[in-house]
Amino acid sequence: MQLFFHENITENIFFLDPEESKHLIKVLRKDQGNKVDFTDGHGYLYQCVILDPNPKKAGLKVVERFYEPEDDYYIHLAICPTKNPDRMEWMIEKITEIGVHEITLIESEHSERSFLKPDRLEKKIISACKQSIKTRVPKLNPICKMGEFVANKKFDTYQRFIAYVDQNNTQHLFEKVIPNREYLILIGPEGDFSTQELDLAFKNFFLPCSLGKSRLRTETAGIAAVHTFQLVNNLTKTE
Repeated sequence: MQLFFHENITENIFFLDPEESKHLIKVLRKDQGNKVDFTDGHGYLYQCVILDPNPKKAGLKVVERFYEPEDDYYIHLAICPTKNPDRMEWMIEKITEIGVHEITLIESEHSERSFLKPDRLEKKIISACKQSIKTRVPKLNPICKMGEFVANKKFDTYQRFIAYVDQNNTQHLFEKVIPNREYLILIGPEGDFSTQELDLAFKNFFLPCSLGKSRLRTETAGIAAVHTFQLVNNLTKTE
């Protein structure tokens, strides 16, 4: 199955922009009458047929529409960007494929200057959704200060975690996750969180957790955390 993306499908007939039209008609050699699957990123899957194979403005008609229910859990990753933008782009691509619902970029005391471009990250997310056949596009939030973020009362209903390296912080995230909840986890920069930031998180009811014995890079920790949440919730479905 190939999945294509079009953000605004409000009518039975819609048209693609030049970039997506070229990819569909010229690169994949789709023609009039061919059936293709689209998503709008909001949980809908559209089975469509090509009406006009114009490589600059392809026209399609919706034949059937399906709605995929939301997950019983919600994964929000808040992470400090790395100095190398390629690593963060790679991580965002992979956690989208694994299954994340929301991503917030946070700035901490030890954060290095980031050169991330939000538009580029959005494209990476959409591409990963198409690759992994996902009909929901994760929400990407702009960068914000850690102190303001952890004190936000909207997270009061979440199960909240902060992952950091410490010989006394030995309990793995896997052991603490309660299935079918909303989750928020904080991942620090390459220099980890400061003592003051850890104290602030604890005061706001974030639970300390480990992601294993190995010292992980920031982007690796992000992937490990998202995979752990998915693992816990999918294991409970098979029991």
